[in-house]
Amino acid sequence: MTNMKSETVKFGVDRLTIEDVVAVANGASAAMNDSLEYRAKIDRGVAFLERLLKEEGVIYGVTTGYGDSCTVAIPPNLVDELPLHLTRFHGCGLGDNLSHVQARAVLATRLCSLSQGVSGVSHDLLNQIVTLINHDIAPRIPQEGSVGASGDLTPLSYLAAALIGEREVIYQGQIRPTAEVFAELNIDPITLKPKEGLALMNGTSVMTALACLAYKRAEYLAQLATRITAMVSVAMQGNDFHFDEALFAVKPHPGQQQIAAWLRADLQAARPPRNSDRLQDRYSLRCAPHVIGVLQDSLPWLRQMIENELNSANDNPIIDGDNERVLHGGHFYGGHIAMAMDTLKTAVANIADLLDRQMAQLMDYKFNNGLPFNLTGAEGERKPINHGFKAVQIGISAWTAEALKHTMPASVFSRSTECHNQDKVSMGTIASRDCLRVLELTEQVTAASLLAATQALEIRLRRNELNDQHLSLALKTMHECVLSEFRFIEEDRPLEQDLRQFMMRIQQQHWDLY
Repeated sequence: MTNMKSETVKFGVDRLTIEDVVAVANGASAAMNDSLEYRAKIDRGVAFLERLLKEEGVIYGVTTGYGDSCTVAIPPNLVDELPLHLTRFHGCGLGDNLSHVQARAVLATRLCSLSQGVSGVSHDLLNQIVTLINHDIAPRIPQEGSVGASGDLTPLSYLAAALIGEREVIYQGQIRPTAEVFAELNIDPITLKPKEGLALMNGTSVMTALACLAYKRAEYLAQLATRITAMVSVAMQGNDFHFDEALFAVKPHPGQQQIAAWLRADLQAARPPRNSDRLQDRYSLRCAPHVIGVLQDSLPWLRQMIENELNSANDNPIIDGDNERVLHGGHFYGGHIAMAMDTLKTAVANIADLLDRQMAQLMDYKFNNGLPFNLTGAEGERKPINHGFKAVQIGISAWTAEALKHTMPASVFSRSTECHNQDKVSMGTIASRDCLRVLELTEQVTAASLLAATQALEIRLRRNELNDQHLSLALKTMHECVLSEFRFIEEDRPLEQDLRQFMMRIQQQHWDLY
């Protein structure tokens, strides 16, 4: 993936894209819209709220308690303390922490939502988030504790706490007290205004941040699974006419047609000799465009759902400073992200299952058209004691099974909570976390499959059953790239470090594919 650190993403101007969030997550800097018109819009919302407070207007979460406590009036002399209490009592997250990259993505998504200018927050708050991004300070955010409505309250409380100098942040690879890092960098903590604690926490920004990261990983996996399928087809002496353009013209799913087109391009080379009389390949090769194509066809509408959520004001209440209205609603509900992530994880798990089936064929001498069992590269008397990819294929099966297990939709597990005020919730953050786990498992399957496909092609080349004329430039380049970091397996050796290395390459989106 391209280094993003020299890029600057501007907030409060145009709609942001998934790529903008990923850029900030990977090190891009942030800047606010500094036009007079935009600054005036922010100021109008803040001024309207301040005037309402002086008039003792009833505003949820500002002059009342939170959630089911919305009927509890807050004495005017305690209104300023309320947001601080909100950040503190939600400091109960558990589980692993979000990574530094993931936490930066959360900063970007929350800043994008608040930059819509209808949350009643001040320039000081917006600029404090920019300061964290540009100093590469990420709040320490535990992953667990959100039901996805009223937004990501508990995880976002860790972002709010960081802005006011409390709890911990991730800085230069270490978890450190926020106050200590602020003192070191001469950053002043801000004081939250009455609506600002709620504005920071009552939204979908954690699930949306993770969704943006998941989307880009899935997009790349669709391409890499296609490239591996082409490699396996050549190694298995498969039938490239299964991907014929006229064939796919009669089933007009554009994503599926794209996968078939990529396969045709990868297989544009002299046809190697075959020792198989099978007219039709097994489904994991023949139907690869139909499997990968489901993911490819899902990407456009998944992007629409994720980017609409990203560019929404998703807290409550909405502060319409232009028309001087307080609009109470439920925009914190993460149903769209929940549906998107439940869908995406299922499509991705199917990629793992497809590659698992391809690998089962590739390593089984009964089905692989003359390749050695388990793709061992050993010859002669040493062949019986060498086992090649035997254990790796077991691992592929295990990782695939676990990925498939995680496809149970999270969004159907709504739980009534918070005195039955939050009686229907989205579980969007759990869906996003599930999706990331499915992606990780599928990337493990993909790394192993890439190495196995490379080993299979190399065996054919060493046996002179293939030559350079039988490999398109794309396949030849991919084969050489893998072998530049992966030593052909002649004698058994532990492969964990090889697998981890290629997992990292996949997550870096190291190879330009299509």
